[in-house]
Amino acid sequence: MKIAVVAANGRVAGKVITEAVNRGFEVTAFGRKENNTDAKDYVQKDLFDLTAEDLKGFDAVVDAFGVWTEDTLSQHSTSLAHLCDILSGTDTRLLIVGGAGSLYVNPEHTAQVSDGPDFPDAFKPLAAAMAKALTELRERKDVKWTYISPAGDFQADGERGGKYILGGEELTLNSKGESIISYADYAIAMIDEIEKGNHIQQRISVVRE
Repeated sequence: MKIAVVAANGRVAGKVITEAVNRGFEVTAFGRKENNTDAKDYVQKDLFDLTAEDLKGFDAVVDAFGVWTEDTLSQHSTSLAHLCDILSGTDTRLLIVGGAGSLYVNPEHTAQVSDGPDFPDAFKPLAAAMAKALTELRERKDVKWTYISPAGDFQADGERGGKYILGGEELTLNSKGESIISYADYAIAMIDEIEKGNHIQQRISVVRE
């Protein structure tokens, strides 16, 4: 399969690229900085400068965009809207590296992880910005998107265990009562979804088995 990874310089993106390359995917990475990934094909270009022509012909595009400072949080919405606009009406799938704060914690889907008393105040603006972007994404019926939320404890340096539980809109715990996954196992789930998943216009989530 032929995939593109956008905002490729980050650590989650790096794990996704490595997983895809190791499985024999044809990967093109797009990033603002010099290539620090395992992708042989690399285009140094800002996400906001990408055009429909740049992303033409790919089976899937992985959006690994992320910002954290208060003055840039709105870019979660604007970057996703830009990618949706240039993929609108095509068969190319758009898979988004999402957040856990917007996962629901009740069957009625009225309370989210970020609403909980133990959710750190420092992360609430980020969670709100990512939740807003997801809400806007749900309105896009012209794009074959899939939003993949990690577990609550998303570990950059966690081991690659190779097994995970696929969840949906609600926070899912493993048999130990944990909500945890490594970047490496998240990458496995992302590439599995590209390879054999069909959660079109859905949000799914993953947790370590």
